[in-house]
Amino acid sequence: MPRKKEVVSGNFVKYDAVVLGSGPAGEGAAMKLAKAGKRVAIVDVRDQLGGNCAHVGTIPSKALRQTVSSIIRYQRDPMFQKVGEWKQFTMKQVLRNAHKVIQQQVDTHTRFYDRNKIGVFHGRAYIQDKNTVLVFSHEGIKETIICKQIVIATGSRPYHPQGLDFDHPRVFDSDKILDLDYSIQKIIIYGAGVIGCEYASIFIGLDHKVDLINTQQKLLSYLDDEIADALSYHLREQGVLIRHNEQMDHLETFDDHVVLHLQSGKKIKADAILWCNGRSGNTEGLGLENVGLVPNNRGQLSVNDQYQTEVENIYAAGDVIGWPSLASAAYDQGRCAGANMSGEDAKPVRDIPTGIYTIPEISSIGKNEQELTEEKIPYEVGQASFRHLARAQITGDTVGELKILFHRDTMEILGIHCFGNNAAEIIHIGQAVMHSPNNTLKYFVETTFNYPTMAEAYRVAALNGMNRLF
Repeated sequence: MPRKKEVVSGNFVKYDAVVLGSGPAGEGAAMKLAKAGKRVAIVDVRDQLGGNCAHVGTIPSKALRQTVSSIIRYQRDPMFQKVGEWKQFTMKQVLRNAHKVIQQQVDTHTRFYDRNKIGVFHGRAYIQDKNTVLVFSHEGIKETIICKQIVIATGSRPYHPQGLDFDHPRVFDSDKILDLDYSIQKIIIYGAGVIGCEYASIFIGLDHKVDLINTQQKLLSYLDDEIADALSYHLREQGVLIRHNEQMDHLETFDDHVVLHLQSGKKIKADAILWCNGRSGNTEGLGLENVGLVPNNRGQLSVNDQYQTEVENIYAAGDVIGWPSLASAAYDQGRCAGANMSGEDAKPVRDIPTGIYTIPEISSIGKNEQELTEEKIPYEVGQASFRHLARAQITGDTVGELKILFHRDTMEILGIHCFGNNAAEIIHIGQAVMHSPNNTLKYFVETTFNYPTMAEAYRVAALNGMNRLF
């Protein structure tokens, strides 16, 4: 059972720390603080715990991706080509299984809070001063919490530019798209970042026509060039029309379609548009002005290496502080903040693996070729093409590659980049070796891998790289 609230005069409740938001960052901070013996409360605007991650972000979008991936796999196999009229599915139908996963996640994380005796408050949080948090319900003030420390882990939301009517039934952001309840044939996706690329692969997997509008010169420019190019080629091969270096001029909306006007003069007609161009931190209405905190123009807060804001007893973690805006990183940031709040000397989160859930996935850790070249580090490349692996041939997932970058002299692994099915899982094998005392390419040559497995790609890539040294 949760810890009994300590009630003080005037119907106040008192805690050592209050965490605003129950997503990965908030949960990480709350659990760490509770383990340190602190009296902890968590405030979430929803009636259920889990934050945006569980309800409109990572969990539903990845469950949707899994369903679409299964459809693609069935359609690829001649034995299962007549699985039904899946092309007429609406988003709500495809997401039916996702809602079960969401509830399972809510139940699981609710038990975590109960087990650690963390007080849970549902409502809108407002920071009255650096030691007072008000919790509002629709009827008004619900609770007044007195605390010694505060963690802001309120997450982010899709950025809404002026001039777009997101109340229109054919204009979507990455939250609203999960409620798409009518069939479409063509969709415009504006913004080719992680979310835009993920949804492009989902919609093309459902056999919709997709125009992906990229405001930059190339897709996901922070990735290794070869991996980014592989994704671009694969999306085009599947039928996605990618338009680089484009900017929106204005959007016309109609009852049965939309027309996007680009500054280049192009006009694109589609059944709907999905806006995926940036996110904003959820700091509006938190009362930050009462404690002197000023977020940037995207609603994000600045923190130091301890995840401490400019106000000594107020910390922040997760999407609300910006990059890298990953659920995995947010949880570790929250734990690090909680540790520092408890008096530990916790190091900031570094060297985070990238996980991009396109179909197929992308994952990477460490340096890419561009960075190593700029730093004039003598590196070599080891590669394994998935189409040559027995396991990939068995499953039919032959698109992709594993790429290992290593130092020519010391054989130290400097970076790992993977494009293909289960890349986000495969990457962790290399991550473990990179962070071990025995960080050398020879590990993969001298280690026996089960056969057939996708992990065998490490041995193939290592041998390929060593052959380049002679």
